[in-house]
Amino acid sequence: MPLSAPPSPGHAPVRADSPVRPAPVEAPPPAPRLRPADREVLWLYLLTRVAVWTTAYCARWLFPASGDARVPAPVLAPFEHWDWGHFLNIARDGYFPGGTGEGDNREAFFPGLPLVLRAVHVLIPHWTVAGLLVSLVAGAVAAVALARIAELQLPGSGAGRRAALFLLVSPCAVFLAAGYSEALFLALALPAWLAARRQRWLLASVLAAGATTVRISGLFLAAALVVLFLTTLTTKTPRTTLPTRRDEGTSRKRDAAWLVLPGLPALLYFWYLYGRTGDPMAWKHAQERGWYRHFRAPWEAWSQTWHEAFDRTQATGYAAQFQADLLAMVLGLLLLGVLVVRRRWPEAVYLALTLWALGTSYWYMSVARSTLLWWPLWVGLAVWSVRRRWVTIVYLCLVAPLSTVLAVTFMSGRWAG
Repeated sequence: MPLSAPPSPGHAPVRADSPVRPAPVEAPPPAPRLRPADREVLWLYLLTRVAVWTTAYCARWLFPASGDARVPAPVLAPFEHWDWGHFLNIARDGYFPGGTGEGDNREAFFPGLPLVLRAVHVLIPHWTVAGLLVSLVAGAVAAVALARIAELQLPGSGAGRRAALFLLVSPCAVFLAAGYSEALFLALALPAWLAARRQRWLLASVLAAGATTVRISGLFLAAALVVLFLTTLTTKTPRTTLPTRRDEGTSRKRDAAWLVLPGLPALLYFWYLYGRTGDPMAWKHAQERGWYRHFRAPWEAWSQTWHEAFDRTQATGYAAQFQADLLAMVLGLLLLGVLVVRRRWPEAVYLALTLWALGTSYWYMSVARSTLLWWPLWVGLAVWSVRRRWVTIVYLCLVAPLSTVLAVTFMSGRWAG
């Protein structure tokens, strides 16, 4: 007789004439929400937050408002400057307290961050703490999403960690820690872009709509999503990558319809302003009154900014910020050229609209700060640094002093763009 292995415990022996039944296939365990690479990015994020708070502590002691101060400023004072006051006023008092505006041009700011801030304030009574908490959580989401976007370019290369690092130590990174709108915008815009890259158009549209409530840049993101969607129509996708979409019965027409969503929050805000002021573009006119964002030809805006930066018409602190905006505009144009050459049309549309909005006013304002929102810049630098090791060293050596100086400038109450 041929030798055979004894039946395993708990199983009946299989007869030779019995039909062979396939072994049951166990469902794979659900993928963890946070992968090891995501955890590394979050640790990096935590360390950079420690660096920001260390800088804030030093700024309180070394750069007081009065040169002969004997007591440092309050702990949270370094984060309570400039635009934070506008977001606080809107969240606490609304756009038109007492039925009329207070003349501080607060309509220029979209309602997304104030609404979130007011909701968090229900649990966190201190307004500044609530604002810092919103930025803390939103910044973490943004860092992970940026890393995942970069990993799509070079999977398994570590490009994601580098992209997050480059963003978190960039010259204007202090605004990601303060109660400003950049962190919340990125926390919505970057996952929206990631979802769109995976052709999950409903999720991408909902997240982009959230981004539009935070900044007008959400409309630029919406335009980029439309271009990205159109490029997928001409791209042949392997059949093996489409079962989920077919199972869900999602058609191209339905996907296209979702892309209308990001424009709705802006329309609702314009409608609200029209109802209160009779002017649906009150936000734009508030920017013109408060920040000289009147339309001018791009070359005129460049000329005026150059004049303010180098012709000794401004105090040195303001002149330095105008110089930074000029440099950021040059960087943005170079990046736009690279995206066009590489035919990265969706990213190019987003950046082109951003540069047009920033480069057609009386002078450049907050262009350097806007670099935080240029995710193609951080992804491109990360990919470049993987291929050229020296890029990381050069970048860190250049931006480390700039980041520290700008953080101290903002935290000491001076204009920092």
